Amino acid sequence: MGESKFVKGVVCGALIGGALTMLDNNTRNAVVQKSKSIGRQIKYYSTNRQELKTTIEDQFTKWKSFYEQINSDATYISQKVNEVKEITPQVKSLVNDTKEAFAQSKEEYKSIVVPESDEHIVKQ
Repeated sequence: MGESKFVKGVVCGALIGGALTMLDNNTRNAVVQKSKSIGRQIKYYSTNRQELKTTIEDQFTKWKSFYEQINSDATYISQKVNEVKEITPQVKSLVNDTKEAFAQSKEEYKSIVVPESDEHIVKQ
């Protein structure tokens, strides 16, 4: 019983809101123009049914192609994200190994570049 009151309330609210928006002259003119345009299209397509069929098929084909492209793009992005997830730990490990290698050989590089006996000369 409560649902029917809710639906009635929503419908009444929509009708009242629609009626109130029609008080605006610009809205009224836009609704009249759109209604006339739709009327002309209905009249035209009722006499040219083959063209209506062709138009609907063309729109269906366009939307189907659009959906397939979006689906393909989403699949591609998903694959790339998974590849990045797989590569990230490997790259992190590589960076850590490289960092450790540089840290371990830091002292070796210093001894090659500046021998211990020459350190006091460089400091002066």
